[in-house]
Amino acid sequence: MASQLKVDTLTGVTTAGSIDVTGEGNSTTTNLQQGLSKSWVCLKGSDTFAVRDSFNTTSATDNGVGDYTTTRSNALANGDYATSGICSATGGGNPHYNFIVENSENSGTKIRTTTALRTYILNARDSESTNDAPDYSMTFMGDLA
Repeated sequence: MASQLKVDTLTGVTTAGSIDVTGEGNSTTTNLQQGLSKSWVCLKGSDTFAVRDSFNTTSATDNGVGDYTTTRSNALANGDYATSGICSATGGGNPHYNFIVENSENSGTKIRTTTALRTYILNARDSESTNDAPDYSMTFMGDLA
């Protein structure tokens, strides 16, 4: 018979904000908080720019063709968080898009902070020009501040 556990809050015994989960094979543990996405966003990048859905995302800005900035509601602990993203292609002719996260600290313009990240969608088959993506999604992994 299957069991069902219903709770509103999980709290660690040793440390309130730290819960370990036994992994597959029962030989390792994973920290539950470390495995959760701290923020994600799904954008409509072409036609009328819009946030389709999000979690811990305050806003998104269309800076120009294929150039987007997303801003988190709650800051991450530092700028060394991991990101993962995907976008859909537009047009015919077998387009091939690269999703680029830019960290341009040398230019004096910081575009990767604890609350914001600027990204570019490049068309590798078209001299790497930027292109709007009809669907664009990102997730952010790291520690919250």
